Amino acid sequence: MSRKSNLSSFQLWLSVIVIALTISLASAIYLDLLDTHFKIGEYYLHHWFSLTGTFFIALFTPAYYLLKRQYINRFKALLLTHVFGNLVAFLLISIHFAHQIGRPARFYPDLGTGIVLYPSVILLVITGFLTRFNLIKNANYLKFLHKSVTVTFYFVIAVHLLHGFGFI
Repeated sequence: MSRKSNLSSFQLWLSVIVIALTISLASAIYLDLLDTHFKIGEYYLHHWFSLTGTFFIALFTPAYYLLKRQYINRFKALLLTHVFGNLVAFLLISIHFAHQIGRPARFYPDLGTGIVLYPSVILLVITGFLTRFNLIKNANYLKFLHKSVTVTFYFVIAVHLLHGFGFI
């Protein structure tokens, strides 16, 4: 195997590990085996995680899009930051979502836009993963879908934050 192939294989397996960790942590929180419901300042820890993950995706995604064309010699580093930064952001957002849907019925939240937002983030991860590692050959539609879901993410996150902070 070539060095490039080894590096790509390593990144693929590292991505799988991050996704497995995300599923494990989200499951543990949903099953109430792990508690992230304690306040740090004005918000709960899981809210801080979600805000951090969301802001990373919301800010770095357009930065990545612009910078990868301007700094072609830095493309690999930018792609690596985009892929793994967004996977960690997905992990943080998953912790929040698992906490929300794992609440007892009498304390169940109004999921509102969150029920649309989380599947859009999952679609971003799936389409990004399949595209990045070329797991489906000749799948240009995945790039289109990835970009389309990104636009959906921005629209829904704006409404979700406005609702969550009590503006609408």
